[in-house]
Amino acid sequence: MDKLSTMQAYCRIVDRGSFARAAEDLGVSAALLSREIRLLEDSLGTTLITRTTRRMSLTEAGRVYYHEALGILDAVHRVEDHIRDGAGAIRGHLKVNASNSFGTLVIAPVLPAFTAAFPDLRVTLSLDDRVVDMVEGGFDVSIRIRSAMRDSTLIARKIGTVHQGVFAAPSYVAHAGLPTRPDDIPHHKVIGFLLSDHLTSWDMVGPDGPVNLSVDPAVRVGSSIVLRDLLVAGAGVGTLPSFVSDGPVARGELVRLLPDYRFAPRDICAVTAARLGMDARVMAFLDHLQAALKG
Repeated sequence: MDKLSTMQAYCRIVDRGSFARAAEDLGVSAALLSREIRLLEDSLGTTLITRTTRRMSLTEAGRVYYHEALGILDAVHRVEDHIRDGAGAIRGHLKVNASNSFGTLVIAPVLPAFTAAFPDLRVTLSLDDRVVDMVEGGFDVSIRIRSAMRDSTLIARKIGTVHQGVFAAPSYVAHAGLPTRPDDIPHHKVIGFLLSDHLTSWDMVGPDGPVNLSVDPAVRVGSSIVLRDLLVAGAGVGTLPSFVSDGPVARGELVRLLPDYRFAPRDICAVTAARLGMDARVMAFLDHLQAALKG
């Protein structure tokens, strides 16, 4: 029995809360994992995991083994990362989570160059606009756009900044008129993003100070990309993050409204579980992504 591999498998089972999900992550069968854990328990002379048909739970010995194993595996990873250098260190499987719009418009275009630079690395990019449980999902890093990080069990590295603006198509402005003050917005057809923190309340800062504007979107959608397309089609006015609006504005498909009023900028954060830190795979990916954001 390979003790390190078994430790890694055991920790993944605990993290995922399931033999089946851990087996999928590791690319082995659940039966093989179950057999490995039984051998581990036999060698230790104690039960680590109690299992029923519906759930699993750790014994006290299982909890102790889990925390001690994490320390051993972290130490091994640090030694290996220190010894390796260059692209040779970047191998294995990197699992990334991001929102649909950021993943589609920002990450996907830079993936070909990244995978070409690190051919020994497999990458899984999962897109979801809702905040996911990183450990439950088995992700190495999640890219989130937030004004603040509230989960103390996670660590975040800022890799960029997003600015939010109000936009409409020239065709919409031509027939509905140009709003020049925030008070004009409620008289227009507003399109909102369902998961936005400002769906019905816009907090902006203008020439005369802070402004809070209540809005009632006539259309509400669950995708920033769909929202962008509706605005380009002349369906109304709405807010977009800069990475979504920059292209249509450059092509003349959208115009910025209320340019003297600004939303608070938000950070693009790379988030990992605190106990995992950011390993060589994650750091290589973030360096590549951050360079693309600056470019």
